[in-house]
Amino acid sequence: MFPRRIFSASIILLLVFSACKKEEVFKPQPSSLPPVSSVDTGVVAGPCFPPADNDNMLLGNPTRAERFIQYPDNYLLDHQYYIEGYSNQRGIPLWVSWHLESSDLGSTPRQNDFRPDDNLPPNIFYLVQAWAYSGSGFDRGHNCPSADRTSSVAANSSTFYMTNMIPQAPALNQGPWAVLENYIRNTLVGSNYEAFIVMGAYGEGGIPKNSPNNAEVYTLDNSHVTVPEKVFKIAIIIPKGIMDFSRIDTSAKVLAVTMPNENQLYLSSSGNPHTWQDFRTTISGIEADAAARGIQYDLLRNITNTTLKNYLKQKMSVN
Repeated sequence: MFPRRIFSASIILLLVFSACKKEEVFKPQPSSLPPVSSVDTGVVAGPCFPPADNDNMLLGNPTRAERFIQYPDNYLLDHQYYIEGYSNQRGIPLWVSWHLESSDLGSTPRQNDFRPDDNLPPNIFYLVQAWAYSGSGFDRGHNCPSADRTSSVAANSSTFYMTNMIPQAPALNQGPWAVLENYIRNTLVGSNYEAFIVMGAYGEGGIPKNSPNNAEVYTLDNSHVTVPEKVFKIAIIIPKGIMDFSRIDTSAKVLAVTMPNENQLYLSSSGNPHTWQDFRTTISGIEADAAARGIQYDLLRNITNTTLKNYLKQKMSVN
């Protein structure tokens, strides 16, 4: 017979392990955008143990993406330098999540090695090619920016997988979106802060460069790539330190922006081009807007303190 102490310890370990596994009960529906609310088990999502410092997905898995080929439209991809939930049906990410601090920034030049993602399982996923957006009037818009990953060639090169791209209106991508990226990187983060960032896109239909009568375009590459209607970004910014997860509190800076993917809105020739500040919102606002367009996000899923979570989700974006 087992000694009583060993038997008791075994029972405790079994109970802890079982509790941690509860979060894995959720499974997105195969071949669909993840309608989380329709299949949610009701289990409160959150880490069993605090995520490691500098974790690229410290804020949580916004759609509970999983690395199973049965769920190609909510597929978890870990590129080491960022993590994403990818949709094969849309040919673009649902979201991309990464950590940013000064050590991620170096002197590595932009690699420009756009390429299909060989990390996707072959014969199951459609591999979007580097030329898929050619002639469309849309840029290959990064989710995790190239300039956020300049510490090494490997880090920078990883951002040029086509699974890290969306069709983005050039005046948006090269204008206020680039200004926003620089603001996060240089002003909000700088030398003394770190940021946990999520970018994504939802809806269908954007307006490209030189579109006749500003007509919307809905897909590219023979309907393999969805042109999103809106592009969003959130960032939680805290002072650099250790035990990151425990240090996210009401003093954290919150940035939340969602911008229409329409080229003419950001042209200087329009007389009054929009800036990213014009589209500041709340995290709750982004979630509600995306839900109205068929994608359910919980952008702070790992934060299980309801009061703190609601406070951060409703806190107006920094400017």
